[in-house]
Amino acid sequence: MKIDTLNQGVNRRDFLAASGKTALGAAMVVGAGTLVVPSQGWGMELKSLKPETMATMIQMARDIYPHDRVADKYYAKAMRAHDDTGAGDADTLAMLEDGVAELNARAGKVGMEKGYGSGGYLDLGWEADRVAILRDIEDSGFFQAMRGSLVVGLYNQKAIWPLFGYEGASAHLGGYVERGFDDIDWV
Repeated sequence: MKIDTLNQGVNRRDFLAASGKTALGAAMVVGAGTLVVPSQGWGMELKSLKPETMATMIQMARDIYPHDRVADKYYAKAMRAHDDTGAGDADTLAMLEDGVAELNARAGKVGMEKGYGSGGYLDLGWEADRVAILRDIEDSGFFQAMRGSLVVGLYNQKAIWPLFGYEGASAHLGGYVERGFDDIDWV
């Protein structure tokens, strides 16, 4: 089985070295349609989106709704719906791929202006630079589709509720009033 990074040959030593890196910029592409992040121990098979596109969308999702305690795999799970939709709708797929291409182009310009190089969105190491780009495109259909899907796709995952102090539905238990509705210590 050949493992490659963005379609460039990688040997076992390179694979192990890359697996120690952090962030999605170090994501490895294994075969066509698979995004693997060995440093974080997860991966996903894609139906329609390019792995590079999905990696960029996951970083974008983290920049839109940043939570240090929420792992990238939960953002990836939220973004999976776009891959599923893109598989059945060519217009949606084009909107997503074109939106990411636009992000990468804008990031390349910012990178060149600031002396980082002409890499894409994932290569911008400063969150403030990425957020500035997102503010420039926040009225676009691409941004609104991403933001809108995250509200449900990210926050409806029961696995992350404890990170926010949310215990889930309480109607079947009589509500929150007698169950410590005001005991959250992180607010």
